[in-house]
Order: sequence, then C-alpha cells, then structure tokens
Amino acid sequence: MRTTHIAPRDLAPVRRALLSVSDKTGLVEFATALARHGVALVSTGGTADMLRKAGLAVDDVSALTGFPEMMDGRVKTLHPKVHGGLLYVRGDQGHEQALADHAIAPIDLLVVNLYPFEATVAKGVAFADTVENIDIGGPAMIRAAAKNHDGVAVVVDPADYDSVIAALDANKGATTLALRRELAARAYARTAAYDAAISGWFERELGKGEKERPAPRRRAFGGTLSAEMRYGENPHQRAALYLGGEARIGVATARQLQGKELSYNNINDTDAAFELVAEFGTVRPAVAIIKHANPCGVAIADTLKDAYVKAFECDTVSAFGGIVALNKTLDGPTAEEIAKIFTEVIIAPDADEDARKILATKKNLRLLVTGGLPDAAAPGLSFRQVAGGFLVQDRDNVRVGCEHLKIVTKRAPGDAELADMLFAFTVAKHVKSNAIVYAKDLATAGIGAGQMNRRESSRIGAWKARDAAEAAGWAEPRTQGSAVASDAFFPFPDGLLQAAEAGATCVIQPGGSIRDADVIKAADDAGLAMAFTGIRHFRH
Repeated sequence: MRTTHIAPRDLAPVRRALLSVSDKTGLVEFATALARHGVALVSTGGTADMLRKAGLAVDDVSALTGFPEMMDGRVKTLHPKVHGGLLYVRGDQGHEQALADHAIAPIDLLVVNLYPFEATVAKGVAFADTVENIDIGGPAMIRAAAKNHDGVAVVVDPADYDSVIAALDANKGATTLALRRELAARAYARTAAYDAAISGWFERELGKGEKERPAPRRRAFGGTLSAEMRYGENPHQRAALYLGGEARIGVATARQLQGKELSYNNINDTDAAFELVAEFGTVRPAVAIIKHANPCGVAIADTLKDAYVKAFECDTVSAFGGIVALNKTLDGPTAEEIAKIFTEVIIAPDADEDARKILATKKNLRLLVTGGLPDAAAPGLSFRQVAGGFLVQDRDNVRVGCEHLKIVTKRAPGDAELADMLFAFTVAKHVKSNAIVYAKDLATAGIGAGQMNRRESSRIGAWKARDAAEAAGWAEPRTQGSAVASDAFFPFPDGLLQAAEAGATCVIQPGGSIRDADVIKAADDAGLAMAFTGIRHFRH
C-alpha cells in the first residue's frame, strides 16, 4: 500500500486506449475520433474486428501481453501488462521504473462495457449459459482504471463517448480530472449493479424449490437511471427512477404515448394500480382506479367500459385526478368514458387507434402502454429503507382461491356471494391496512383503508358506499347484499357487526384471532356466511 501521495494533474493526455465492448453502439465513430487525436488503439476479439473493418489501425491485446486469448476467451486481459498499464501512478519513479523493466505500455483510456448478463437472465437461458455471461476481465479492468482515475479515464457507457471526445477536443488530446472522477464514479456504480444482478440471480436460482431458505448474509441492489423527476413526493425532495432488479412488466418499463412527464407520485400510484389489475388476469375486462396508492374503485365486467363505470361509481369524488389501470387493450368507448373527468394516468397493455385519438385532446393526461401484464403470482422481492438499513421480503404473490377457504359459519355462501368474497379479498390485498372492502357483483361498493382499527375501516367503507348511492340516486347503497373482506382477522365482533349493519351478507377474512369463536357466533347470529382463508394480506 502506498504511503506517499502524488498530487493528480488536472489534464492527463490520452495516448493509448484499450477498447473491449459488448455493446458496440457508436463504437466506430468514437474510435475514429480517438484516432484523429493520435490515440493508439488496442482491442479484443469482436471489437478489434469491427474497428479493422472500419479501416482503423488497432493492435490486439495479445500483442500487448504476449499471450493469446485462451480458454474460449475467458482469459485475455487478466495480465500484468494490461493491469500494470492501467494502475501505475503517473509521476511515481518506482512505478515508472517497473514499467520500463517489464516493457509495460501505459493505458490512458479504458473503454469497456460488460457481457450482457442482465439481458441474458431476462431471456431465461440455461444456468450454464447464464454463467458464461458473467464478465470477469471487464470488471477487473474497470475497477483498476477507476481506482487510478488520477491518470486514467474509464468509460463504461456509450452515452459518455461524446463528453470524452469533447474533452479531448478542448484540451489538445487530454481529459480533465473532473471528468475522470465523474467517469470513475459511474464505473464503480456499473460494476456494483452488475455484481448485484449476479448475486440476485444466484439467490433466485438457489431458492427454486426451497420452501425455507435462510436470508442471504448480504443483499445488493443496483439500477440504471431511467428518468429524473421534477421532485419527489413533495417539491423540496429530489427523486429519480431507476431500472433494475427482476425483469417485470410494469410502469418502469412502460412506453408513454402522450402527456407530460410522470412525477414520483404518478409512478408510485400507477405501479399500485397496475399490480392490482394484474391480479385478475385477462379472462374478463377489469379496471382499477387508484388514488394515493389506495384503490377507490375496482370492477370486473363484460366490457372495459362497463368495468370502468362500475369502478368509478364506487367513489366518484376520489376518482378525480386518479390513476386508471386496465387489464386489456384500451378501446374507444372506454377512453371516451374516462375522458369525462380529469385523470392523471392511464396504464394498459395497449390502446387502440380510437382510444389514442380520443385521449390526444387531453394534453396533460399520461397514457402508458406496457405490452402485457405482470404475473401476479410470480415470486420476487419488495424492499424499503429504514433508518440504518432496509427491509426485504418476498412479494405477496399468494392468490386466494376456493381451495383456500374454510367455511366456519352455519350458513355457506352462495355462488354469487363466493365470487364477490374472492374478488373483495383480492382487492383488500392492495389496500393499506387496516383494510375493509365491500363488494357486490364483482365491483367494489365501499373501501375503508389505512385506519388504526378495523371497526373504523368498516364504518368508512359503509359511509363511502352511502355517499356513492346518494350521488348516483340509487335507492340503497351497494353494501346491501354485499360481501365484505378484511385483510386480517377481526379481533372482536364489532367490525364484523358494523359490516352486517351496512348490509353485508357474507364475510371473508384470514381468521386466527383468539376470539374467533366470538366472531363466528356473531356472524351466525347475524345470519352471515363467513369463510376463513388462513392467509393475511397486511399492506403498510
């Protein structure tokens, strides 16, 4: 380890560059600009072939090291003549002497982007093929060059080609210290994200088929900047969207067809809406309307338009300025209905031409298409920051069906009640706890979210249903004859009795309270049918 320090120079001339890239976007133009500045080019494999075909003079790394590429290309840059050329400290007499003694040529610019590991994983190729796409020499060179940024520039992304050439043009073939430090920071972020992708893939592979696998000793997450937000949840907070982790269809990968840029809150709410509507697959049209990450209306119907209308009628006040998610291609009639009020975002697998034309007049409305739905049953992770660390858990990917239900009351639910119970419980999975969801005819009738006790959630859901009935001019609220779902057990009969008072005829809940017997008796006394799922869906 060095005990002396040599002050870095601001300008570092670039006389030799080593280029080894898998992403060859803009490579020839960049290398041509380097050659114009008299930079000697050294390269490997396909990169060298491409440069030669473009008429550029380039030396193979094997000529630099005196060793051929071997072991199917696994070993080509792991050599002292590569790493010595990258790591030696400019101006250090001992390092300069070592270069001379061992005939090591300086490397002033490293241009490397790594084997496409993340893209390989996304393709779902075999384990052995995925392992072959783990880059070894690339990260080693990147880290070496980034450490020695006082004298070496490192480029890991074609997006930085222009800034390097601009620096060379402005400084007679040299890079500035400020640029080299900026590039070094990006380089370490890239190798960190790369290693995070590899370790995450290994954990997923090791966990396949294992019901109980210990939490890994270390966790790593990485991502690539997708967009900077104007601000975060509030104007005084900075925010940005990054792409990374598992391959998953959703808001982060959606294509925006129109509207102003998405905000932090838009993205958060749109993700909540799309994940909810994905629970219903594509068998029947489904629509979810979200406000502040909570559903304010969800419905299934024979047409998207009917599903939207039923969802909207649940809470017409909260739907204003909300997010609409659909599980099928947005069509003209549905778009026309949605366009009647102000809507922040619409997200769907696609939108037909009629829908696009109708919504084109709504300049501020963001229309996103995804090409499909996320798999609600797929395994995955969710995580959030806490002071001094972060919490990681499996995604709540359980989909409760008839096979999970245990009827615990004297009266069993009828077929229509059963369908509404399962629908309501699915929606409750996406409502902030404590969650109570009333549903009738596969549409939410009232939603109570985020309360400190379950009785208040029951009351709020019923109250909202009464407001909806009054606004629509209905004779009675939809909670009459509804199913009610609770995301966790009723600790006391009061919340259940509140729902019965609102008109619910059947109840679905996880069960598991020490007072289950009291709650079951209350249900029997009220003539309710009740099912236990054995599965809780807290969402905080």
